[in-house]
Amino acid sequence: MNLSSLGAFVKVVQAGSFTAAAEQLRTDKARLSRTVAALERELGTRLLERSTRSLRLTESGRSVLQRASAILGAADDLVQFTRSLQAEPQGTLRLSCNVDFALVAANRWITAYLQRWPKVAVDVDFTARLVDVVHEGFDLALRVGPLEDSRLAARLLGQMRYGLFASPAYVAAAGTPRTPQDLQGHARLVFATSTGRTSWVLRPAAGGGPAVQVDHAGRVRASSITLLVQACLSGLGIARLPLPLVHTLPEGQLVPLLPQWQPQPTPVHAVFPSNRFLAPKVRAFIDLAAAELE
Repeated sequence: MNLSSLGAFVKVVQAGSFTAAAEQLRTDKARLSRTVAALERELGTRLLERSTRSLRLTESGRSVLQRASAILGAADDLVQFTRSLQAEPQGTLRLSCNVDFALVAANRWITAYLQRWPKVAVDVDFTARLVDVVHEGFDLALRVGPLEDSRLAARLLGQMRYGLFASPAYVAAAGTPRTPQDLQGHARLVFATSTGRTSWVLRPAAGGGPAVQVDHAGRVRASSITLLVQACLSGLGIARLPLPLVHTLPEGQLVPLLPQWQPQPTPVHAVFPSNRFLAPKVRAFIDLAAAELE
């Protein structure tokens, strides 16, 4: 069995007659009829009931049509995917991203993407709301934290890693915590999630030990990473900050604390409407983001 025989059968059904299908396929009616007859012999079942005036699918024909359409669609998808690996990304990428994550990482990804691929443009919507990727026409959205919408295709880009930091002035005035329990006596600057959770989960960097949860009220609770960084730089307390963001600050502005303990990382996903075929512009951005986050 070959794909051309399946394609001929599907085309005959779609066109409604051998004559119309032969015209669309630019072949003759007799040859097309022989191709479908050979497919029926190979499958051992009649697919079409023929008469001089009508063409009707048999029960077996309906089942074969459904599966043949799926096979041909998958084959076409494979061809498009293979071509996309060789194609240069181009066109406008519509992207949605939380404004805080843009500051932490996505802005650098977008800049690197535009520098690498000269034929692409980027249209970015920085918003805290969860956009409807399909109905609002986005190519993809970046999501930080557990995914809530299982209807979308998604790729895990990696884990956002964090550390505990304070300014040299704060450490000089309040001292350096030696254990997670010591954090109870310090001012915490806490990022407030959409669920309202403000606890820090710390795990031994060397592994093998139990996690510790730090869960007392912070001096600052905010859903803005910009405010937390500014408050931390101003000596107001200890903050759990994303490592990519801290690495962009001048050396010495913040002091790492409890390096033997690591805050629990957060997953970062790219979500998009379909997993069947990604345009080169979308695949290129996802691959770049995954490499940058790693």
